Amino acid sequence: MTGVYTVSQINAYIRSIFVRDFALSNICIAGEVSNCKYHTAGHIYFTLKDDGAAISCVMFASNRSGLSFRIMDGQKLEVRGQVSVYEKNGTYQLYARSARLSGQGELYERFLMLKEELKEMGMFDEMYKKPIPAYAESIGIVTSPTGAAIQDICNIAGRRNPYTRLILYPALVQGEGAKEDICRGIRKLDAMGLDVIIVGRGGGSIEDLWAFNEEDVARAIFDADTPIVSAVGHETDFTIADFVADKRAPTPSAAAELCTFRYEDLERELSAGRDRLDSAIQRKLEGKRRALYNRRLRLLPHDPASVLKERRLRLRQLESGYEKALRLRLRDAKARKEAFAFDIYSAIRSKLTASRHGLELRAGRLDASSPLRRISGGYGYITGEDGKAIRSIREVQEGGTVRTRLRDGSFISTVNTVERPGRKINSKAERSYEKGKG
Repeated sequence: MTGVYTVSQINAYIRSIFVRDFALSNICIAGEVSNCKYHTAGHIYFTLKDDGAAISCVMFASNRSGLSFRIMDGQKLEVRGQVSVYEKNGTYQLYARSARLSGQGELYERFLMLKEELKEMGMFDEMYKKPIPAYAESIGIVTSPTGAAIQDICNIAGRRNPYTRLILYPALVQGEGAKEDICRGIRKLDAMGLDVIIVGRGGGSIEDLWAFNEEDVARAIFDADTPIVSAVGHETDFTIADFVADKRAPTPSAAAELCTFRYEDLERELSAGRDRLDSAIQRKLEGKRRALYNRRLRLLPHDPASVLKERRLRLRQLESGYEKALRLRLRDAKARKEAFAFDIYSAIRSKLTASRHGLELRAGRLDASSPLRRISGGYGYITGEDGKAIRSIREVQEGGTVRTRLRDGSFISTVNTVERPGRKINSKAERSYEKGKG
């Protein structure tokens, strides 16, 4: 069959028609957002609709850099982009390059201009941001006394810490005179020396929130000495007050949670801190005790009483040692004395024995030559009148007397005749001659 086309060919042809159409290549479409989905890749898929029709839209991640708000269902948007065909399923859709809230173009442009101007002035710099106190006891609030914001703040603050003091400055938050009223509230509460101030209101359109985009309000927040939390609208709403404030809270409820602390948490922290402090004190005391004990141990050797006690003990040890050594020396001396005495006794005994033997030998010799021994054998011992022994016949004179000693006594004899061997001397003259000759 001639003239038959594939689906791909038809879809490609239709797409080429869309691409060549100048009006469709850069068109702005207004409508209400529905079925909005954020893809994990960063793309945004949504539908724009009005009372009679709807068109699918996609904004790729590469085109989201100029988007200053989060697209949500129910918003009225003006979306600029290109209408083209998605060949895969044959549907056409708007490929969005930019988007803004409908009817708010002029206000939004004013918002961006003031934001850039204040940013260049340095009013958004982190160096000017004051820290929000962790344990605020008094909180100022600048908001409407009849709005939902004050009710949310009171409910959450009362639940978290019923002892927190809340001071409300009732102010207009939209319409004529709102910016002046907000500025007066900020200055009034700032002069009271509170811990923190919440400035905000509930959600609304850009017109409803415009009072918080005024330069006067921004300067009042910047000039305040008290830390200020901005809580304007919903999480997707951003105002100049959010950038100037010391802290931005996405909602008034979040601001209440940010500025108040849980009393129960504080009690637990105090209890835990008390326990840690007690433990630290105990550890410190224990360390001091150990240090004191160690110092006492180091000082103990230098204590006079200890030194005296040690020296007494040493003296007793020395005395005991000396006594023991003396006893040992005495015992050794006694043993040496006994040994010496024994040696002397043995030497004397040996000497006596030797002397006795020598004496016996000499006595035997003397006995052998003793006159008495000879006398006892039949011999006698003759002495003259003078008692001297007569050894020669020449010592005997006739008529003289001699004493003869025998074994059992002695007797005295008178010499009648003196004889020599071989001859007899008879005359006195002869004897004298013989004596002289001799």
